Amino acid sequence: MLRAISSGSVRLVLARVPRRQGLHSSSQVATHQPNAPLDLDPSLRALLNDVDLSLLRQKSRHVDASSASPAPRELELFPADSDFDDDYLTSAELDSQDEPLDSKEKRKSPAALFGSRRIGAVVLPLELQNSITRLIAGSDKSMLHVDAKRLFLSDGESSDANLEWDPSYTTTYKSRKAASRHESRDGTAFASVALPPHYSAVHAVLEHVKLRLGPSWNVDHVIDWGAGTGSALWASLQSFQKAPSTSEADDWDDSPQLSNSTVLSYIGIDKRDGLVGIGKKLVEGVDIGGTQVSWKKTYQGAEKPVRSSGEIVAISAFTMSALPTPLARKAMVKEMWESGADTIILIDHNSNAGFGNIAEAREFLLKQGRKSSETSLGSDAMKTACHVVAPCPHDGACPLYFSGNPRVVCGFSQRLQRPEFLRKTKHSGVGHEDIEYSYVVIRRGPRPARVDTQFGRVGEVGRREEAKLFQSKTAITELVLDGDYLAEHRVEAQEDLGPAALEVSEPKLSPEELEAALRMEAYSWPRLVFPPLKKAGHIILDGCTQEGKIMRMTVPKSQGKQPFYDARKSDWGDMFPHDPKNRPQVRFEAQTLGRRSRNNPAETKNGRPSSEALLNSAMEKEKGRLRRERKLARMQRSGL
Repeated sequence: MLRAISSGSVRLVLARVPRRQGLHSSSQVATHQPNAPLDLDPSLRALLNDVDLSLLRQKSRHVDASSASPAPRELELFPADSDFDDDYLTSAELDSQDEPLDSKEKRKSPAALFGSRRIGAVVLPLELQNSITRLIAGSDKSMLHVDAKRLFLSDGESSDANLEWDPSYTTTYKSRKAASRHESRDGTAFASVALPPHYSAVHAVLEHVKLRLGPSWNVDHVIDWGAGTGSALWASLQSFQKAPSTSEADDWDDSPQLSNSTVLSYIGIDKRDGLVGIGKKLVEGVDIGGTQVSWKKTYQGAEKPVRSSGEIVAISAFTMSALPTPLARKAMVKEMWESGADTIILIDHNSNAGFGNIAEAREFLLKQGRKSSETSLGSDAMKTACHVVAPCPHDGACPLYFSGNPRVVCGFSQRLQRPEFLRKTKHSGVGHEDIEYSYVVIRRGPRPARVDTQFGRVGEVGRREEAKLFQSKTAITELVLDGDYLAEHRVEAQEDLGPAALEVSEPKLSPEELEAALRMEAYSWPRLVFPPLKKAGHIILDGCTQEGKIMRMTVPKSQGKQPFYDARKSDWGDMFPHDPKNRPQVRFEAQTLGRRSRNNPAETKNGRPSSEALLNSAMEKEKGRLRRERKLARMQRSGL
């Protein structure tokens, strides 16, 4: 009954409500008729206009860009003018005009520029990058990262954030079987992590030696002690390039090519089969021109190049720290000297141990040169002597190593642009890394005599300063009555410094003659062994001087704009050519070696063992070991 009543009421309501379709159709018809204008209040009309503007502005944001974009404009042909047809500049001329006058190289004096010339960031050769990438592609990448952390991370490092990698390789195994099982994996990890920074350090040293010895230093043979995976091989091929012939000078590519190297032969000496095997794989398939590459376990088994066949370079990079005893290090350095190489280059890590190895090897080689020159006569004595090319400006005892302070070292730094495989192996997004190293370069022959010339001490800063000083002292002879005009005339006279005004009283030399003169002067320039202290009114420089001391030099503003600018732009490891205005102070100097040995033959005054004490101790241990082995052999023969 309730259902019937409700259904009836619904039908009654529906009958009274008009149909919506009819309402809808009638409204559509009504929209076509114009509406009558409304009489609105002025304030309401202004409000509605503002609303319309805001709606239109909002709507324009969603309009398709293609429909709203303006029509493209056509280019019009500019009428040709015969007067300006030949008035265009080439790209080289445009570059010369865009080059700023006060660029860094022009503002520095030529001498300071020569002393600070270096490589900003070393980039691995493309061939080496491709070889290492192929090597990694054929290995287990997850295991490679584990091996890299095991070999080149210090103890206690477990997370991948803020890891400090050490490129030194000193891993030893308990047995030969374990070493042979890991040699291939260790070699791959070494090539992925340690080879790039080692290459950057060796390349930086070779480039500096090229700068110091000049274009006449053409290397033909390279002997590498502790070759590892061949970092010195790649650096030598990259550094020593053939000069272009006259016919090829126009089409010459400045980028070095490994196939264009002057190196005729390379001998790598290393007993570590894993590293040598990886080094051979990296060279396979690479065009290295006519360079003959060979790998030997000992120097006695190698085919030694003859000195008459060309320049020989003996190099050892980051190997002395891996040798177990001072006696083994001395034997290796002695082999390098007896090889007859014209130039000996030793590189090690920038640590107390690494710097100590370099300082001891330097002392040993200089002593060998003095002994050879004393036993020889005439011209032979001149050939058998030796001297330090870099970094020391003297041949005396090292003032840092024999200073009595074991915490100070002589080291330098080189930046490497990390390749992609190195970033992936280390799980790092940083695009560069710095390697610190200690090194010494010894060359046969007497040290060049000191040159007292002062070439290349004035750059753009000094020339403008002298020209302004000259202008200020020059009297203006024109007489004028108007004081304002006189003031304007003085300002123009001071600012108008043309090329003639910038000429100073320095001898005119060609670029080749100037570089040759600076090369001879650089043998006596101080080497900055610590970062400069740059203050507002003066610059403090700590350099190793030709007197064999670490001197603190102060360059104030009052010394002149050019010396102050060169000192302000100097950096750690540079050679500084300007003499200080004030007398320098001695910071470190070498102590008397004999007095220390008499007081305590096994140790120096402040705790650092002397080189002679270390060698004597190692020799005594080696003699004791040989006596025990001979005694054991006699007992075995006797049946005991």
